Amino acid sequence: MIGVVNMANAVFRPCLCLTSNLRNVSTYTHPLCFRTTEILLGEPVKKKKRLDPAVIKAREDRNKRKIEKRIRFLEKRSNYFKPIFEIETLPELIEKENRSCQLTVPLSEEDIRLRSSLEKEWSTYKRNQWLKDLHVIRSMMVSQETALKELKVVSKQLYKKAVQFDDLYLPCNATGPVHTPAINNYDSPDGEYTETTIKYPGE
Repeated sequence: MIGVVNMANAVFRPCLCLTSNLRNVSTYTHPLCFRTTEILLGEPVKKKKRLDPAVIKAREDRNKRKIEKRIRFLEKRSNYFKPIFEIETLPELIEKENRSCQLTVPLSEEDIRLRSSLEKEWSTYKRNQWLKDLHVIRSMMVSQETALKELKVVSKQLYKKAVQFDDLYLPCNATGPVHTPAINNYDSPDGEYTETTIKYPGE
């Protein structure tokens, strides 16, 4: 924008005013040049409506009761996590009397003693088996470490090849014991999938 200033006892001289598009920024070369004022995006303050003090007090009491109720809820369930409905149990099934298993024929004292003795023998057998397996594994590890030390003394190249990771053992597939025996000629159904996941806010 080019402006000409005309004043008494003053020389007519053009003045170049450079204004940028940024707010509250003005670059001008002469104090007599025109410049724009800053943009004020304001409006008159809206007149507040006067509410009845009883209405205000009722709102505050209602909010207070909500907060107190939430505090009591959190105190009762302090360790409450996001529910997993797949593993939740119905309250009716938690009661002991509804879940108690009543045998048609009660066990005799001899059967009870026999079962307890069998359980003790089984636990003793499994403990001895575990100790034997542990002894075998430890002896194999000691033998392996001894062999590697001897190999390292003989040839370092062979030692490096021996301690290298073998990718042929991966992936490893193993079939362990199952709870129930397999059924011969069993045709497994395809099954169906239904999406029932509940979406929580923020996910």
